[in-house]
Amino acid sequence: MLFETWRYIGNNWAYIGRLTVEHLQIIAVANGSAVFFGVLIGIFVSGRGRERLAQLVMYLASIMITIPSLALYGFLMGILSALGLRSIGFLPVVIALTLYGLLPIIRNTYTAITEVDPAMIEAGRGMGMSELQILWKVKLPLAVPVIMAGLRQAVVMNIGIAAIGAYIGAGGLGQLIFRGIANWRPHLIVTGAIFVSLLSIAADLLLGRVEWLATPKGIRTRGRA
Repeated sequence: MLFETWRYIGNNWAYIGRLTVEHLQIIAVANGSAVFFGVLIGIFVSGRGRERLAQLVMYLASIMITIPSLALYGFLMGILSALGLRSIGFLPVVIALTLYGLLPIIRNTYTAITEVDPAMIEAGRGMGMSELQILWKVKLPLAVPVIMAGLRQAVVMNIGIAAIGAYIGAGGLGQLIFRGIANWRPHLIVTGAIFVSLLSIAADLLLGRVEWLATPKGIRTRGRA
């Protein structure tokens, strides 16, 4: 089987590359949406007097992440069909992955902002900053490493879940796995699993580098000390 796997990979680089690009497109759109909504929600619930709201939001996001992906895909297909939208393929998978990616991003954004050193906030107020300026110039820059850690977790998790999206026609590397299962061609299953794993590792390493670059230099220096 190992020989068949390597022979298949060697003879189908272009096809595997196309599936990889499709997989990356799904991940990019879904996690881009998750970051946009997750950071906004995390910022909102981190405001004063919103602790109970934050607990409720985190609880709902935690429930969402426990729903099996195929069940969520099916549920979304029904909703999209009722709305007259395309109910299979790219759209339901992107929506599902966005929902899955919300928990780590909301949680990390909320935690990072609420745990900013109060002395830093008071220093900003002493300089005459408004609450909005403190958010953008003090809290968010200091929260970037923790938010990026949540994004890394969401991306790596969603790369694996996105493979299941091939079952409803979303494309991506999951096609290899499901074709292998349907036709009992183990080398296709192994090929799909290998490239999904490599994509997860590459994404984690790349986002780790981005996290380091996005971290303010002062925090990097303190980390090394």
